[in-house]
Amino acid sequence: MTGDELRQAFLNFFQDRGHKIISSSSLVPHEDPTLLLTSAGMVQIKPYYLGLETPPSPRLTSCQKCFRTTDIDSVGDSKHLTFFEMLGNFSVGDYFKQEAISWAWEFVTEHLRLPEERLWITIYLDDDESFAYWRDVGVPAEKILRFGKEDNFWGPVGDSGPCGPCSEIHYDLGEEFGCGGPECKPNCDGGRFFEVWNLVFTQYNQDQSGRRSPLDKPNIDTGMGLERALAAIQGKSSPYETDLFSPLVEHICHLSGKEYGRDENVDRAIRIVAEHSRGIAFLIADGVMPSNEARGYVLRRILRRASLFGRKLELNDPFLNEMAEVVIGTMSHIYPELIVNQNLISEVIRVEEEKFIATLDSGLNSVEKVIDQALAQERVQLTGAELFRLYDTYGFPPELTAEIAKEKGLSIDWEGFQAEMEKQREMARAATKTTSIGIDVIIAMPKVPSTEFVGCETTTFQSKVLQLLVAGQVKQTASQGDEVDMVLDKTPFYGEMGGQVGDTGEISSQNGKVTITNAIRAPSDVIVHQGKVVEGSISVGDKVEARVDVARRLDIARNHTATHLLQAALRQILGDSVYQKGSLVEPERLRFDFSYLGQITDEQLSEVQRQVNEWIRQNLKAGAKVLPYKQAIAEGAIALFEEKYGEEVRMLEIGEPAISKELCGGTHVSSTGEIGIFLITSEGSIGTGLHRIEAVTGRKAEALIESRLTALQSVAKEVEGSMAEVPGKVKALISDLEAERKRVLSLERELSRKIAEDLPGQAEQVNGVTVLAARVPVLTMPILREMGDLLRDKLKSAIVVLAIVYNGKPNFLAMVTPDLIERGFHAGDIINQVARVTGGGGGGKAAMAQAGGKEAAKIDEALKLVKSIVASKIC
Repeated sequence: MTGDELRQAFLNFFQDRGHKIISSSSLVPHEDPTLLLTSAGMVQIKPYYLGLETPPSPRLTSCQKCFRTTDIDSVGDSKHLTFFEMLGNFSVGDYFKQEAISWAWEFVTEHLRLPEERLWITIYLDDDESFAYWRDVGVPAEKILRFGKEDNFWGPVGDSGPCGPCSEIHYDLGEEFGCGGPECKPNCDGGRFFEVWNLVFTQYNQDQSGRRSPLDKPNIDTGMGLERALAAIQGKSSPYETDLFSPLVEHICHLSGKEYGRDENVDRAIRIVAEHSRGIAFLIADGVMPSNEARGYVLRRILRRASLFGRKLELNDPFLNEMAEVVIGTMSHIYPELIVNQNLISEVIRVEEEKFIATLDSGLNSVEKVIDQALAQERVQLTGAELFRLYDTYGFPPELTAEIAKEKGLSIDWEGFQAEMEKQREMARAATKTTSIGIDVIIAMPKVPSTEFVGCETTTFQSKVLQLLVAGQVKQTASQGDEVDMVLDKTPFYGEMGGQVGDTGEISSQNGKVTITNAIRAPSDVIVHQGKVVEGSISVGDKVEARVDVARRLDIARNHTATHLLQAALRQILGDSVYQKGSLVEPERLRFDFSYLGQITDEQLSEVQRQVNEWIRQNLKAGAKVLPYKQAIAEGAIALFEEKYGEEVRMLEIGEPAISKELCGGTHVSSTGEIGIFLITSEGSIGTGLHRIEAVTGRKAEALIESRLTALQSVAKEVEGSMAEVPGKVKALISDLEAERKRVLSLERELSRKIAEDLPGQAEQVNGVTVLAARVPVLTMPILREMGDLLRDKLKSAIVVLAIVYNGKPNFLAMVTPDLIERGFHAGDIINQVARVTGGGGGGKAAMAQAGGKEAAKIDEALKLVKSIVASKIC
């Protein structure tokens, strides 16, 4: 059985038992702030378990692409993977332990034909129910082992969510792979056993404080790692020997001239490159770009690690591009996003790997410097902080640094390194912990049905109040002055989602009025209206009129439709590698983040703006239609990488024929002419391969034009010319000012020379040391330094302190000749004491220093101090 055959066999098996096959979700979790990346098949099932969303079927099955960051440093052995495919079957309040256990045993023994004698079962300590069901299917009692919380209790994915005891099926490779101990059994650290299937019995919901409460209905969440299961089926000791990895391993051997299976160090490097190549391609395909934060850091880290271990295989030039092509060629028939984003994957890898290789030599130099410093200090060990800094800054795996250090006789403080790593993990965990008002509201408002959104058809609607929340508590009535969260049965208010801000307006009844300041969309498509009761009271069950602020809504709609036009123009002018990475649509402006690896020139930006405005002038029709997701994608609609879509989607189409097709649930104008005008206000890079454009439309664009014309008219008046003449006249003025600046500088320099000719006569002797402390006319600091140089050269041996008043503040310069430096005089020390008299301070080197003060009236007093400082130094 091949990998493709195993994947399909699993899905077919559960489809035949009433399960609905659902597609894999993105590696970027949808609306789950507790997760960095999708790490298990149940991630997209989690809202169903919590009752936040209604599943398409109570029985589901999937093959989910997953990524686990905890295993990055372990990749290279025969078992661990960061990217993997998880086969799973799920019950949302339907069947439970008996069916899950029976079907699992049937599939592995009858369909996969794994020898029963090689299979072992583990269960939670007190799970007698599971023990009985395993015995019922014929598993001997002595092959059912009980373990504690660490091994057989499945915690929540993230820091909260469904959890419960689990039962695992383990495959025995044979005694020759074991640790040699008499108690070598499943969950032993040796390589004899590996987990094939994990059956999780989700009975509880754990909150962020760790408290568990029973779920209304227990659920089933199972996970079978495709790669590990395939290794067992094909009789291999490692997933890297299966057909899922063999094309990658073979291509690495072809590129490097190495042979897999002859040298463990070479094998380990090959496994790392092969494994990370899959993760790199899939992360980029799902919209992750290299950066120094969160998901982007994960991608950058595995890309650099793959490149470094490529060097161990003598692959010193960029090669990961070729590896990505192998991944795409072997997996895009299952995951079409790979082929759709083929150019983006290739370009991101090329740019990132070339950049890393360009800095790699300097990184190696940094390793050498750290080692040399340790040796100079007669240390025998590199600290954990040093090791982590090299790892974090240059992407060096710690084992590589350890190898170089070992050659120089240095060991590694691994405990210190792990402590630094844990600090980083804590920071990452803290950075990903956010709260969602919508989720809090829904939890506080149980059994609230989805809100029907009617805002695409109307901005005023007669509705009914379903729920009220005041100060976090469910209430029947809210009175004047109360801050309130409201849920209606139907609403014209758009709830914040997809980058578009929520509507504002008012909700009124016969008894009261609420000013709505925001509308948010919570899970289960419940729209929560947030505002304040400004008149009377409002109660659950009241019939109300919901009125959206129409002018504000239209401003938002103009900006939202313009965002679609902007992406279409960018893709037309810059290429299909442009993809939306984020957006913000407000009444005042729009912000659009997108992928593009090159620099955007002013000419390209102007061309984009011209194209958008041309489409606006054409007054193209903009309309939405609802259709199946697959059909929309087949018709060329653009979908967001990280967005979660249902079977039916709303597609906005602009123009006939269409110049833009995007999946979008937001509010829009009906024709592009309603936008009025589109003006780009800024463009810049926000990370590797990421750009941000901000723009305005409609009323805000008109206001911007007016303000700029007013400013231009004002300038024209000042330069005594027309607006058309302003650029030429301003350029001439700048040229004249530059000429005047040079002339003034020349005059200052001449003046300073003349002053310098007279100043030596004011020098005094202090115990054989020539001291010149003088106040001079206003000069710029560069000219003052030139004067100091002249005086120092003229006096040969002296301490010179000069003072000026510049912009009302005292400024000082001190210089000491080399012979007096040898006697212990230091310009920085002298100037600091002098400047303190005027309420300031400063410093510098022994030969020259400068300082500033606050009280110009005390300059003379400060200069008199110089002789005392010199005298005290001589004494």
